[in-house]
This record gives sequence, C-alpha cells and structure tokens, in this order.
Amino acid sequence: MTRARFEELVASSLDLLPPEFARAMDNVVVLVEDRNPSDPSLLGLYTGIALTRRTTDYGGVMPDQIFIYREAILDICSDEEDVVEEVAITVIHEIAHHFGIDDDRLHELGWG
Repeated sequence: MTRARFEELVASSLDLLPPEFARAMDNVVVLVEDRNPSDPSLLGLYTGIALTRRTTDYGGVMPDQIFIYREAILDICSDEEDVVEEVAITVIHEIAHHFGIDDDRLHELGWG
C-alpha cells in the first residue's frame, strides 16, 4: 500500500470521530511514520499531556503527537480491508490516550 493511500485511511479514520470529540481535541497533531525506532512492531503511539492532566499552567507547549506506524500495521494485515480496520482501531486508540483513557480501560472497551 502506498504511503499516500495509508495517509488517506488515517484521515478517513479521523473523520469517523463524533464532532464533539473532534472539537475537543486540543493542541495535537497526527503523524504517519514508517516505524517506531525503539519498538518496530508498535502500531501507534501518543506522546504529550492528556487533556485530563492539563492544568491552568498548560500553555506555550509543543503539540501532543499521535504517531501511526504504517509498516508495522501493514505487517499484521493481509489485505486492504484489514488495513482499513486496523488503522481505524489504532487512530481511535491513540486519540483515546489524548483524552486520558489508559490501555486497561481501552481493553475493557474493546479497543485493545
């Protein structure tokens, strides 16, 4: 799958967010990278200060980052349908971290 097509899938996954969640996202950027250098099998990663941990002192900071790792996702998918599903799951999973939802709760909700 081309990088351009993969980026389209990421953008489409972001479009699936309910409008109230999309509006609530603050100071965050979603990036596509080939792999995480520390853990090449990692599908996605959120770095930053979750909305639930921000205080009145929050300000003047670089945007939070959500990384979606293209090659790692392609490695575990057998066809484009699988990629579409895994990209959506990974994007939602990482956005949930931006909203302060941890991995344990995500697993309980079925977004492992």
